[in-house]
Amino acid sequence: MTSPDSAAAHTASGQGALPPPARLEVEHLQSYSAPLEGRRGLLRLDFNENTVGPSPKVVAAIRAIPADHYAIYPEYDGLRQAVVASLEACAGAVVSRQGAGTGGGAAVGTGTVAFPGFTADHVGLFNGVDAAIHAVFHAYGDRGDQLLTTSPSFGYYSPCALMQGMTIEAIPYHLPDFGFPLQEIHAALAAPQPPKLLLLCNPNNPTGTRLAAEAVLALAAAAPRTLVVVDELYEAFTGDSVLPVLAARARAAAAQAPAVGAVIGEIQLPEAADPFAAFPNLLVLRSLAKTAGLAGLRIGFAIGSPALVDRVSRVTGPYDINSFAVTAAFAALADQAYVEAYVAEVAQARDWLVAQLLAAGVRHHAAGGNYLLLWPRAEAAGVEARLRQAGILVRSMAGKPLIDGSLRVSLGTREQMQRFWAAYAAIEALQLA
Repeated sequence: MTSPDSAAAHTASGQGALPPPARLEVEHLQSYSAPLEGRRGLLRLDFNENTVGPSPKVVAAIRAIPADHYAIYPEYDGLRQAVVASLEACAGAVVSRQGAGTGGGAAVGTGTVAFPGFTADHVGLFNGVDAAIHAVFHAYGDRGDQLLTTSPSFGYYSPCALMQGMTIEAIPYHLPDFGFPLQEIHAALAAPQPPKLLLLCNPNNPTGTRLAAEAVLALAAAAPRTLVVVDELYEAFTGDSVLPVLAARARAAAAQAPAVGAVIGEIQLPEAADPFAAFPNLLVLRSLAKTAGLAGLRIGFAIGSPALVDRVSRVTGPYDINSFAVTAAFAALADQAYVEAYVAEVAQARDWLVAQLLAAGVRHHAAGGNYLLLWPRAEAAGVEARLRQAGILVRSMAGKPLIDGSLRVSLGTREQMQRFWAAYAAIEALQLA
């Protein structure tokens, strides 16, 4: 507590009067920040964004917004239904990655998979997935509760927990290949006082570690008192989502259910089961930033049981998502072909870059997502700085457990990876084949 005398002394020193104290957790919190300024015009391989921009259909839709609509509060009618419809399209486009850091081939298949039981009520809308994460903690985290997660992982989880006064247990991945600590996570969930939240990034940022969908569901089933949140921002690059598995289970349940749904002629169709009926404690996070190129517009989704989505949505504002983001989301969700093409391009560029790294003997790790880790021979900060001088941004992993001294490199197109490799090889004076 700041005394009047100390506040007066602070003012006298020229630093200005102190504001009223915030909550104790906030007073001791270091805000999460990222070096976002001065990035335009450079090759952005630092934040795992789409590196080429959104579909032309998105750009056209935004440009077509009438000027008078700027003065109207945003409307969200139909957007949740559009998300559900896109799940069926997305389920048919899976990128299969074989091996880690081996340059294995990628196969992209297209098709349509039915998602019975998914409704608009299963979808929450948020001002980016960061806002969804914050809402989860705001709705469910309390002083003394525990967050269980892995380490290293996305840096925003920890400050969200700390601002609620939660404790954090971050279980490290297994070296040397950053394997998922499945046994340790199960043991933590089985504790007499289980964690309030389990937050998994799958595939994990920054290690790329992947956890099979069935394993994720087994964790949720084993911990009914724990809210299990799966951050699937990068699942399009691997196909490890739990949603198609839930859909398949819902189809099987509907086929065996005696309940009657719609009637077509004399044929009675079973009512589709709620895909989250067995997992009311599971929430899946999705975004349009990494594939569809909408990082600058901030829109994200939380998918789970209607009761869970409702509770998380209660702590958000009524107009958190702006009209431009809504318009862009509709157009992006309707253009799945663009996303499929971009994901396929990234997969091919990844294979090419991994082959160069292997040939040059550069230590690296590439397991999942649109990024990889590499360890420069020279000091990492210096290499990062020289790449920036060459107009290329990468992200230093300095200070992160297990990967200190590495650089995270986002993957873009083949041409962009060739530009990166030429600059990196020159900086490191690599002898190329």
